[in-house]
Amino acid sequence: MTNQEQKSSRSFAGIAGIVAAATLISKVFGLIRQQAIAAAFGVGAAATAYSYAYIIPGFLLILLGGVNGPLHSAVVSVLAKRKQQEAAPLVETVTTLVGGILLLVTVAQVFLADTIVDIVGHGLAENTRAIAIQQLQIMAPMALFSGLIGIGFGTLNAANQYWLLSISPLLSSITVVIGIGILALQLGKNIILPEYAFIGGMVLAWGTLAGAILQWVVQLIVQWRLGLGTLRLRFDFQAPGVQEVIKIMTPATISSGMMPINVATDLYFASPIPGAAAGFNYANLLVQTPLGIISNIILLPLLPIFAKLAEPENWPDLKLRIRQGLLLTACTMLPLGALMVVLSVPIVQIVYERGAFKQDATQLVSSLLVAYGIGMFVYLGRDVLVRVFYALGDGQTPFRISTFNILLNIVLDYFFVQPFGAPGLVLATVGVNCSSMLMLLWLLDRKLNGLPWREWSVPIFGLFGGSVVTGFVSYGTLFGLQQLLGTTGLIVQLIELSIAGVVGLVVFGAIASLMKIPEVNTFMIRVRQRFFKK
Repeated sequence: MTNQEQKSSRSFAGIAGIVAAATLISKVFGLIRQQAIAAAFGVGAAATAYSYAYIIPGFLLILLGGVNGPLHSAVVSVLAKRKQQEAAPLVETVTTLVGGILLLVTVAQVFLADTIVDIVGHGLAENTRAIAIQQLQIMAPMALFSGLIGIGFGTLNAANQYWLLSISPLLSSITVVIGIGILALQLGKNIILPEYAFIGGMVLAWGTLAGAILQWVVQLIVQWRLGLGTLRLRFDFQAPGVQEVIKIMTPATISSGMMPINVATDLYFASPIPGAAAGFNYANLLVQTPLGIISNIILLPLLPIFAKLAEPENWPDLKLRIRQGLLLTACTMLPLGALMVVLSVPIVQIVYERGAFKQDATQLVSSLLVAYGIGMFVYLGRDVLVRVFYALGDGQTPFRISTFNILLNIVLDYFFVQPFGAPGLVLATVGVNCSSMLMLLWLLDRKLNGLPWREWSVPIFGLFGGSVVTGFVSYGTLFGLQQLLGTTGLIVQLIELSIAGVVGLVVFGAIASLMKIPEVNTFMIRVRQRFFKK
């Protein structure tokens, strides 16, 4: 390995360490938030209504306002190629444009809340519908703040500020937990009663909005200190840098904007299934906790690198970086997905089964977790490839693929919901992600004048085989421990889950080491040096 490669790997691992620590803290608070919601509201009216009301505000906050979202990716792709003194005018102009558009979206949500809830919440009970409408009107301003947060994340990422990007989402979790805590102190055990569902729903909505505002304020302070833009209005929309951001941002945003259509389609088919909507939220949180951490570790350092290697003369290096991203994705997501599949029941029991969350809810959420676990690799692998297209200045290709996949999702939902129930809707999403990843690879092969298919596919299939072995070993370990120790008691369940998970990961680590994949080995060495150096 050359000195430059060693320096690059060391830098990548150093950034990954910062991102991993900050994202872990953020995800832990996110898990605590979801545990608080589960204990207080279970899969009752307040939590179910929130699942529907949060579709559009949550989508905007997570995708437009999230790390690795289209606004973040577009801003990074442009700023990474420019001098720092050019950043403030560009950021202020883009903020003016995006803020104006999203202000209109905010107003539209307030006045059309009942129509939106009726569309996505087909068949909701009247009480649940009323709660969802009020929640959506409260959370509507998140549309505006999501755009401001997304632009700020891109600006800070381009300036190599990684800690705040990864840790600031915990602010949303803190405000929701505080709200539920205050409500629990006032109502005590009565918080789970149906007559208090409306109050609980309002607490969830106001807590979520407060968290988004707080996240933006903290981020804005750092931007100002770095001289990367203020709240000044600028209307220089024809500036070259702004036009480049718009060129990437517009199709990327529209493409991401189609995700609520897929979510709404899933919820339409799920609405006749009791508790399915809330179950999706609980299962998705369990998947997003590790996935979000690893996604940030892989994508945050790679996105500026992709952008700097976008010129044709740098494509050989770009292909190496794409391979690195995909192999790191496979090495992390495949074994974690296998553990999600075979350990779903004890995971859900340990995290959620208390208060209003009973055994029937555990069965629903664990079945959904199995389906989510199957698709973890393609979910993140698709995101890696989408960021390559953004770095190349091509937002149209992901947009066209997303358009096609809306129709595919509807078809798969229709055929999968009958035989599989609620998990069938998650399997439909997995199918859509598989389709997206294959199409992106095929088109990238044409765009970059060929990809080394064998060099990429052989280690990925090897890691897939290792993850299958991991699943069998973990399940066998869990079964043996349950026969020995039983299945009752939180401590017993936690011990069994921990041992089964660790044994499986050790087996996978041994298999991966035997495969001697250079990117994975180098990355792990650098991470160990960072965290365990004397």
